[in-house]
Amino acid sequence: MRQYAWLFVAAVCLLGLRNPAFPFGQREKKAALNHLKGQKSPYLLQHATNPVDWFPWGDEAFAKARREEKLIFLSIGYSTCHWCHVMESESFQDPEVAALMNEVFVSIIIDREERPDLDEHFLSVSQMLTGTGGWPLTIIMTPDGKPFYAATYIPKDSTYGRLGMLELVPKVRDLWKTRHADVVHSAEMIAAGVVKLAEPQFGGFLQNANVVDRETQGIARMFDASNGGFGSAPKFPRPSLCFFLLRSWLESGDPQTLRMVEQTLQSMRNGGIYDQIGFGFHRYATDAAWHVPHFEKMLYDQALESLAYTEAWQATGKDFYRRTADEIFTYVLRDLALPEGGFASAEDADSQGSEGKFYLWSAAEIRSVLGEAAFPEFSRRYHVRDAGNFDGPDSSQTGENILRRSSADVASIGEAEKKLFVARDLRVRPFRDDKLLVDWNGLMIAALAHAGSALDDPKYIGAAQKAASFILARMRGPRGTLLHRYREGEAVVPAFADDYAFLAWGILELYEATFDVTYLKQSLELIDGLVKRFWDPVAGGFFQTALGGKEAIARKKLLNDGGLPSANSVALLVLLKLNRITGNVDYEKKAEAISRLYPAETGPNGISFGFFLSAIDFSIGPSFEVVIAGDPEAQDTRAMLRKLRQKFLPNAVIIFRPSNVPNPAIIQLAPFTQSQLAVNGKATAYVCQDFACKLPTNDIATMLSQLEVMKNSEKRRRD
Repeated sequence: MRQYAWLFVAAVCLLGLRNPAFPFGQREKKAALNHLKGQKSPYLLQHATNPVDWFPWGDEAFAKARREEKLIFLSIGYSTCHWCHVMESESFQDPEVAALMNEVFVSIIIDREERPDLDEHFLSVSQMLTGTGGWPLTIIMTPDGKPFYAATYIPKDSTYGRLGMLELVPKVRDLWKTRHADVVHSAEMIAAGVVKLAEPQFGGFLQNANVVDRETQGIARMFDASNGGFGSAPKFPRPSLCFFLLRSWLESGDPQTLRMVEQTLQSMRNGGIYDQIGFGFHRYATDAAWHVPHFEKMLYDQALESLAYTEAWQATGKDFYRRTADEIFTYVLRDLALPEGGFASAEDADSQGSEGKFYLWSAAEIRSVLGEAAFPEFSRRYHVRDAGNFDGPDSSQTGENILRRSSADVASIGEAEKKLFVARDLRVRPFRDDKLLVDWNGLMIAALAHAGSALDDPKYIGAAQKAASFILARMRGPRGTLLHRYREGEAVVPAFADDYAFLAWGILELYEATFDVTYLKQSLELIDGLVKRFWDPVAGGFFQTALGGKEAIARKKLLNDGGLPSANSVALLVLLKLNRITGNVDYEKKAEAISRLYPAETGPNGISFGFFLSAIDFSIGPSFEVVIAGDPEAQDTRAMLRKLRQKFLPNAVIIFRPSNVPNPAIIQLAPFTQSQLAVNGKATAYVCQDFACKLPTNDIATMLSQLEVMKNSEKRRRD
């Protein structure tokens, strides 16, 4: 990307501009109206009373820009974004800045969560031109939508040699008037570069017997042995890496691989990145030791982290991980669940104009709630100091504490924490973005279904079922295609590859949690819809936007597993699992084509491909099909399934063939189960590999032994 940076340098020189710093600010509202009235996006509605004449993305704004020969000022953010609030408060609510913007620009604002395709496109522009990206993302474009300038947050006033909005906007106006041809030429060159970058690349991933060990070693080089986690500050949770490393450990038995997972999960749970009072994870830590969080809470983080803790419990049997998963679900079902089904997107970092205000405590506040007698023990457990431990950007927060546990303290939540929760609940809560996004909900459905099955908790499965039912019933287009966003009775935006892939995964997990064949059919329909609308028939893999999508400005394939796994990584795993269940060879061929898109060797960059590597581990194997035949209501059947589900078997698919009905529906979808009947009238397990099965058994210990023998024999064969 950096080969195009000179184009941006030219624009910077023309404007005399540098990337701005990030001062802290607060939010307030002004009484005005613009073209955002009637929008459903909470982020757009937050700006609906700005004096800036905002437009939503669409033909009306671009037609106005062309008609009036005005530049386009594009701002991209989301409703729980702290620095988006700062820029709104400082600039977009300011009459002086707004007057300048209205004179010079047609201003468009985008909710990145509603339009991840546009966000990804313009992030690529920013990264190509500046080497960085973030939110709020600021793009200045010609009237026909070709960008020539990119930045993130821009202050109102120039500071430390950096242009603020009051100086930037007049410079842009003068540049457009006096050097019009130069701006157009630069924008055209940049647009050509963006198109070039969007072209599919062939990575040639090398899938061989030692790939898991090779990639584990690359990831280990990025491990923070002092604090847990991967990389340095700011420190992001990377649950997809935990998924892969648990699978690597299961194969190798290497204690150091397991240590990376356990140290990371324990440090995060005990750190300030975790809400010790109300549960759930904040988005990331600003430091390497997980102490100081960026306080917003995202649905997708809760989904992926709860799944990581559930798998860690399955792998180790340690109750610490089970309790943490339960706590995360407590937060999600209490604070993010929507009445009609499904889950809200996020909670803000800010409340009352200050980041983290809802979560911070002074020592005096804690004393007043707990009493002097209980304070010393609580302060020891949570590092509470009278001077405070929060080193935040707002000097008014001196003396405030972020609660984090002693690294050795893994005790359950007690009465002190419950009292503080009640007291905190009286505070002004952070804003909740209540829009429902199919992709993020798909991840939460997968997490709830998997945990409900593993932990034997039907309320988690019920919540997953309620969410899936709502989405499949209410978030459909006129031809039955999925829609991406729902809010206040309105489902809009054609679904993206993420929506199809993540929901297919979630509903497949629901099948394995309930053995309701309807869910298996729905997962198959979703993956077939993904192939039909998003598959690249030339190079393989899935584009993020559908073929013929009128609103897409560039079709790209996303591969990196960042905060969210990519659609290609998740689809790879789902295709492999569905192949093992149904025997559909085309699914396996498509999985092979996807894998070839990834880099030949990821090395340390494996931290960006954790979910993909987990799917590759399934592909390499050994993987198994385990068919349980029996009466679903019988105690022996339930006992066999319970033991199977509690065990960490990431590379097994579990299929149930009921013995109490003739010609059960599963036979139509998984034909190889036709002959797998209950033996001796008891629950019977068939442990299979590539649809070749061991002798059936009614004994749970024998079933588990067969799995172990097959795993070890396959490993010896590969070695």
